[in-house]
Amino acid sequence: MADSWVNSAERIGADLHLELSGQGGRRAALTRALREAVRSGRLAPGTRLPPYRSLAADLGVARNTVADAYAELVAEGWLTARQGSGTRVAARTEPLRPAARTPDKVPPRARGPRHDLRQGTPDASAFPRTAWLASYRRAVQQAPGEVFGPGDPAGRIELREALTEYLARARGVRTEPERIVICSGFAHAVRLLFGQGGGGVLRGPLAVEAYGLDFHRGLLATAGVRTVPLPLDEHGARVDRLGRERAVLLTPAHQFPTGGPLHPERRAAVVDWARARDALVLEDDYDGEFRYDRRPVGALQGLDPERVIHVGSVSKSLSPALRLGWMVLPERYVEGVLAAKGEREGWASVLDQLSLADFLVCGAYDRHVRRMRQRYRRRRDRLVRALAAHAPQVEVTGVAAGLHAVLRLPPGTERSVVKAAAWRGVALDGLAAFRHPDTDMAPRDGLVVGYATPSEHAYGAALDALCGALPPE
Repeated sequence: MADSWVNSAERIGADLHLELSGQGGRRAALTRALREAVRSGRLAPGTRLPPYRSLAADLGVARNTVADAYAELVAEGWLTARQGSGTRVAARTEPLRPAARTPDKVPPRARGPRHDLRQGTPDASAFPRTAWLASYRRAVQQAPGEVFGPGDPAGRIELREALTEYLARARGVRTEPERIVICSGFAHAVRLLFGQGGGGVLRGPLAVEAYGLDFHRGLLATAGVRTVPLPLDEHGARVDRLGRERAVLLTPAHQFPTGGPLHPERRAAVVDWARARDALVLEDDYDGEFRYDRRPVGALQGLDPERVIHVGSVSKSLSPALRLGWMVLPERYVEGVLAAKGEREGWASVLDQLSLADFLVCGAYDRHVRRMRQRYRRRRDRLVRALAAHAPQVEVTGVAAGLHAVLRLPPGTERSVVKAAAWRGVALDGLAAFRHPDTDMAPRDGLVVGYATPSEHAYGAALDALCGALPPE
């Protein structure tokens, strides 16, 4: 007998796949199929089964065949039947559990760290679920029918208009909706801009900061882009070392990971370089909203919208799970980026785009950012106080903004401290992991400590474990 698909969602709440096979006729086959569905857990205790007539019609069998199969399973204890509530899976049945495998065939499951102090993610428990859900509902209710078809590769106009207003107000970005292309984040932007094997909108060589994300350097290498490291000092990237590169990638609002904004004179200098060389500046504005000790540094793009590509996302402000970002492009690059993206939106959910547009317009995004700015500032202050009390010999830098701090360590101690932290259940990164392999800068020993990821109740224990792993005076 062939498999049968029972489409009974309106009756039992889910589709039910039953395989009617084997000897003994249709009733026996149906009885075996139902019994196996209950035994395996596919039909959970309490699930209401379709009425006799409905299931018989779906399977193409006689009504009495279904009635007899139900009756047999009721007698065996697999099902229960009560007047007015129909036939249901018995509450006392348990799904078949897989046979226990011998220890030598089961690899041990890796235990995650007890304390996650790695950089790069916000406090997931702080996601504004209620406010986001309200925006999502409004977006779905008000969405025109076209929303549920193929998406515009540029992104929904509602979101691009909302971003135009927000970025101008909060980050000093000068743009218009036609120059914004929605993407899924910075990595997606890099793929669109540089393509594969040099076939993108931009070409190398590309100057980058001597310390940065190895993941980004890997994406560029995959695209066939050679990266040239720029040294760093207390004023940010040494843009005076720029030469014949076609573009430069910077984190000017808050250098990642060492901290600190690009000095105003260097901001002006890099724009002058781009104008003189007919080059571009790629601005990664990864955490521009989170500045604690003075007003946020405006976006570099505001100095010259035709020479700076501004890239941002909600990965730090809301959640990386949303996969929503944006590129603010010079006019001459819009067409090429859209061509690279394709005729349809294949990356960022259109409904999430509309939800973010509403979230921005109704003011919920601003309220959330202000609330999280206060929370992260308190966490930063707790980190600084804990280090001052328990490890005063450790210098803390890069704490004026962002979601992480850099702890300077004595030369030659970084690797042992990272191991000591891991032994105490603390996950964090050493500064060496972010160093460009071709830089001529002297290595710096340090830790990159993310203070946003732990939940509020777990943060104190994480700080205690961190302090315990640091070298003594």
